[in-house]
Amino acid sequence: MPQNEGHVQSLEKGLKILEALAAAAEGVGLSDLSRRLGLNKSTVYRMLTTLKAYGYVDQEPVTGKYILGLKILDLSGSLLDRLDVRTIAHPYLKELAARSQEVAHMVVRDGPEAVYVDKVEGNRTIRMYSQIGRRVALHSTAVGKAILAFLPPEEVEKIIASRDLPRFTPRTITTLPALHGELEQVRQRGYAIDDGENEEGIRCVGAPIFDYRGQVVAALSISGPTVHVTPERVPELGQLVRWAGEEISRRLGYKQE
Repeated sequence: MPQNEGHVQSLEKGLKILEALAAAAEGVGLSDLSRRLGLNKSTVYRMLTTLKAYGYVDQEPVTGKYILGLKILDLSGSLLDRLDVRTIAHPYLKELAARSQEVAHMVVRDGPEAVYVDKVEGNRTIRMYSQIGRRVALHSTAVGKAILAFLPPEEVEKIIASRDLPRFTPRTITTLPALHGELEQVRQRGYAIDDGENEEGIRCVGAPIFDYRGQVVAALSISGPTVHVTPERVPELGQLVRWAGEEISRRLGYKQE
């Protein structure tokens, strides 16, 4: 982040520490954290000690590595509670997970990315690596394409221009004409498909959620390993996730023309 006269440097350093810890689920040692941030160890140690005293940072007793503290959940929980769409959508996610036996997700858009804000596991023994707060690209995911398909064209162009179309697997769409063609199919079907485009071996179907203004504000999906979410199941799961998206949108005040 560029320096600014209005910045409080000590606060900025503390926030960078929290961001670094959030990116390292296994924890980070003092020396490693100091090296990553380009700050001397004594400064980092003082910051960590203060953050730990307030519960925002914790320390593994065996490894001595620093991790995010539970106090963070208080802040994130308050934010999530303000997202009415999450409260309304949660029962539908449970229904999707129960009926499909796969994992159900909900995301909201944050700039050129989508952020997981809710998740309900299905009954399968296989668990997907996904977590609340994780960010994913829009062009390579079912939830992302479900959002992009119903944004104004100029906004889509702006999003793509801001980050291009990075490739995550051999199936990832990386050209604008191909993406536009895919988004048109999403609009026609009412649901989007991620056919191993974001993660190898994972197939997802996703649908948009609209608010009372008719604006797409979120998306939800059913996701699972390709051995379970087979091409034959996609139309059935697509209709299921589309139904859930429409019901949530209706409860948010959306009236389809």
